[in-house]
Amino acid sequence: MKIGELAKLTGLSASRIRFYESAGLLHSVTRLPNGYRDYPPESASVLGIIDSAQRAGFSLEQIRPLLPIGDGRWNHEELLAALKVKVAEIEALQKRLKQSRTQLLVAIDSIERRPEGMACADNKRRVLDQLRGTGVVSGRRRPARAI
Repeated sequence: MKIGELAKLTGLSASRIRFYESAGLLHSVTRLPNGYRDYPPESASVLGIIDSAQRAGFSLEQIRPLLPIGDGRWNHEELLAALKVKVAEIEALQKRLKQSRTQLLVAIDSIERRPEGMACADNKRRVLDQLRGTGVVSGRRRPARAI
């Protein structure tokens, strides 16, 4: 199949398909006598894997072990290892995002509860103290203060 057909089938641009080919992710491409590329039908599946993996946050180098080798088989050990590493990266990112969300919610709450007539500089200190009190600024929880 020609690159235009493959692009239409996959929803990817022809330039992106050529890029994946030049990066060595798309194999089995032959050239017709007129110089046009001729892609086998399984190229659409491979491009689907590449596109999905990129949207999931994989780099091109991380995608290589996710692709079938030679005769369409996968290296199962490499595939599982790569997927497990990505899951761990996603979990670490989720933890950082949760911490960031918590910090933002504390800041929003502290700003919204600004005491009437408090100067901006004093409120800034109060908000930072609130953030430190929840442990989200320093990453460590401080002991509760006696009131």
